[in-house]
Amino acid sequence: MALKKAFLVLVGAGLLGRAQAQTPAPVAFTRADTLRGALTSLRTCYDLHYYHLDVQLDPARKFISGSNLFRFTATQDFTCLQFDLFANLTVDKVLYQGKPLPFTREANAVFVTFAQPVKQGTQDEFTVHYSGSPTEAKRAPWDGGLVYAHDQQGQPWVASACQGVGASIWWPTKDHQADEVDSMLISVTVPKGLKDVSNGRLRKTVKLKGGATRFDWFVANPINNYCVALNVGDFQHFSDSYQGEKGRLTLDYWVLPENVDQAKKQFSVNVKPMLKSMEHWFGPYPFYEDGYKLVESPHLGMEHQSAVAYGNSFNNGYRGRDLSGTGWGLKWDFIIIHESGHEWFGNNITSQDLADMWVHESFTNYSESLFVESLFGKPAGQEYVHGTRLGIANDAPIVGVFNLNNKGSGDMYPKGGNLLNMTRTLINDDEKWRQILRGLNQTFYHQTVTGTQVINYINQQSGQDFTKMYEQYLHYPNIPTLEVRFEKGEALGRWVADVPGFTMPVRVRQKGGEYRFVTPTTSFKPLGIAGLTKDNLEVDTFNAYIGVLLD
Repeated sequence: MALKKAFLVLVGAGLLGRAQAQTPAPVAFTRADTLRGALTSLRTCYDLHYYHLDVQLDPARKFISGSNLFRFTATQDFTCLQFDLFANLTVDKVLYQGKPLPFTREANAVFVTFAQPVKQGTQDEFTVHYSGSPTEAKRAPWDGGLVYAHDQQGQPWVASACQGVGASIWWPTKDHQADEVDSMLISVTVPKGLKDVSNGRLRKTVKLKGGATRFDWFVANPINNYCVALNVGDFQHFSDSYQGEKGRLTLDYWVLPENVDQAKKQFSVNVKPMLKSMEHWFGPYPFYEDGYKLVESPHLGMEHQSAVAYGNSFNNGYRGRDLSGTGWGLKWDFIIIHESGHEWFGNNITSQDLADMWVHESFTNYSESLFVESLFGKPAGQEYVHGTRLGIANDAPIVGVFNLNNKGSGDMYPKGGNLLNMTRTLINDDEKWRQILRGLNQTFYHQTVTGTQVINYINQQSGQDFTKMYEQYLHYPNIPTLEVRFEKGEALGRWVADVPGFTMPVRVRQKGGEYRFVTPTTSFKPLGIAGLTKDNLEVDTFNAYIGVLLD
């Protein structure tokens, strides 16, 4: 019990240490999880370049029908491939060179057989026609599917939200983050009086027989599946522009008629400061060709690329709350800042496997504190990121299980953000750290990555090896504890951690003095600071999310 008490005293109420970490019940994986999460040869045999998703939505019937064209290059000879579509939706036919192909289904996977081998290097295409009633999301964005609602005039208001569960919940796709198309055309036909707002730029609006309208949106940049968005409603549009690092960026806003005045006020005070901050820290907005949009949604929000879904009721904070408990989080609109931050981490840089979702969420959580710093100074940003520890559970590893479409603990948000802030502290050079963040977005521009690639880049550019630190914080629920004991007037320290050979610098000082970096290992060694006692030792637990035990 001594460890638990010492930790709580030195690290702060509301945080959980090693002695308090709870292990959740093990997940029972299924064959369907493997089909969804594994990159088998049936998926890697073709490299996607382009989609044309062409659908018609009937909000009254909650019914969708249409097609998706897959354009690809064969990476090897093959006669069979896999795409994905949820089992509750019907595959009406698969056409190849104008003729139907045979297919079979298992869980949410579809296997297509070609009469003749498709040869390596061949550029080819096939089209999937489908129909049905997609899963209706009940708690979007925490579950997935289509969200159906109505505006104050009773007009239908529909949006998609499918991160995690997968885009194949509403349209046919190769549903794996490792393969993104280079560009995409999204055509959505809606009933009279409604509009669709999707990703990219509106190329064309076509009036059809019976009063329906088709909206054609073109995405000029690579896009991951779950970011492909459908937003249908009686939207009003207003626009602006921002002079950014790559020139003029168009800003387009689509909201319900009753909320135009609120939206103009809330968006004007949040969007441009956000863009200025994010470009300063992360580099140019990654999708100038497609513009930046906010689209009012009937759910809280989602990082849909170039068409960010917004549902925070035009309030500051997260639904009016400050997730840091410091007060700083009530000075800006959480959904605008957080979801837009994903344009850099999540959309520009996308993890190849859902297990590495921390690459999206840890960096974007951290972007919140950088935004606070940009507006109110570094001490405010540091207070904010420290305050977010209130949300850490230390319940399970942040990294999920690979090849099973499995994400890790929600600690990837606040714990991951604190891990990145610790990295900044240990690098001890804010400009170098800023260039590392910008360099990540430049080096991995429009790419899918592994978490290991990101860590290796930080190591290389910083000149320090953070491998064991990231392994501890990402792969184990426990945080490391610095154990200090005093022998013959000397302070000895060691790390208690799960990672063999764990080592990490930490800042230590005599009370009121200057902090110095020391680098304990897992064996007791002198801290090397003369005059330390149990009464005057101070460990920097404000910037380091660790436990401390004094013997």
